[in-house]
Amino acid sequence: MNSIIKTKLSFMMFLEFFIWGAWFVTLGTFLSQNLKANDFEIANVFSTQSLGAIIAPFIVGMIADRFFNAEKVLAILHLLGAFLLYQMYQASDIGGFYPYVLTYMILYMPTLALASSISFRQLKNPEKEFSAIRIWGTIGWIVAGLSISYLFKWDASAEEGALKNTFLMATIASAVLGLFSFILPSTPPIKAESGEKPSFSSIIGLDAIKLLKDRNFFIFFISSVLICIPLAFYYQNANLFLTEIGLENPTGKMTIGQISEVLFLLLLPVFFSRFGFKKTILVGMLAWAVRYLLFAYGDAGELTFMLITGIALHGICYDFFFVSGQIYTDSKAGEKYKSAAQGLITLATYGVGQLIGFWVASLIGDKYKSLKDTDLAAFWQQTWVVPAGIAFVVMIIFFIFFKDEKVKTEE
Repeated sequence: MNSIIKTKLSFMMFLEFFIWGAWFVTLGTFLSQNLKANDFEIANVFSTQSLGAIIAPFIVGMIADRFFNAEKVLAILHLLGAFLLYQMYQASDIGGFYPYVLTYMILYMPTLALASSISFRQLKNPEKEFSAIRIWGTIGWIVAGLSISYLFKWDASAEEGALKNTFLMATIASAVLGLFSFILPSTPPIKAESGEKPSFSSIIGLDAIKLLKDRNFFIFFISSVLICIPLAFYYQNANLFLTEIGLENPTGKMTIGQISEVLFLLLLPVFFSRFGFKKTILVGMLAWAVRYLLFAYGDAGELTFMLITGIALHGICYDFFFVSGQIYTDSKAGEKYKSAAQGLITLATYGVGQLIGFWVASLIGDKYKSLKDTDLAAFWQQTWVVPAGIAFVVMIIFFIFFKDEKVKTEE
């Protein structure tokens, strides 16, 4: 690959995930401590991510695959996103905050699929090359977390409302990526290039749904939905959990998960090639169950190592399931529908699965809330045991019903 193109794609990925990591990791703590939101309100805010992801396949399939260059769509979405993030920075209560975060997530979630699609269109062998690009997204997330805890000290600041500055940091990064996207490699609609007249189903992005006729892809799709139920517990509760039990610099320590993600992204091509797609996914699912059990029984004292180990398992949890899933989806999609297919898997994971997951997490939080004032450790133990059990059940379902297959990639 041309080194200039590789550098551009890497910087795109860095900013794409820096923006998300700059405010989303501390969102639960911000909502609870700064805006005094209750469990129901917090779940509603987190659910905006899922609503955005559900809409994403239609935006990507209808616009990026059919009418406009993907890099130009990416640019416009991030420039609009910068404006909305600034409004979130200025919001003083949950009522003023919610409309902006909802609109922002509807615009941001499609950019995840667009960034992947732009990258895949430049790669000859995604199985071997994509990890080297995607790793910069992880580095961006790490830099955001370390900045919050160690550079600006916003999550440990005595200054009232300091966490709101995370939105200002994300605003600047989103504006930069929006402008930078205009000079990304040209990624025009494939059907426009071929001169083929799009059908109604292709215009609204339904082509990728045809992939569900493949039995294995259907099992993968359903498993993706189900495994994201426990994932939602992590997004909604992890930073607040670590803060409440007294772990020092929780946001900075959570970047250990992204550091491990870098390591396992480097190992993923080897593991993927040697053991195949099915075993790779199963290891990722098992890691989810184990990490939640470590959270359930660890503490910020003598058992801190259990919390750190649970955080460090993020590399296996994320890479072995989500990055492998992107590669698998790309191999199944066919040349014409890569953007729509990535949008479809975004719908399954960040959309339907996490929408259910945020609802379940708030339900569990409400069920055990009486424990929170009397026995904080017991409250969090009950909260984490539930997603551990769900992840284990999903792993068994995938093991039984998914038939192993070789993922085809170009040599």
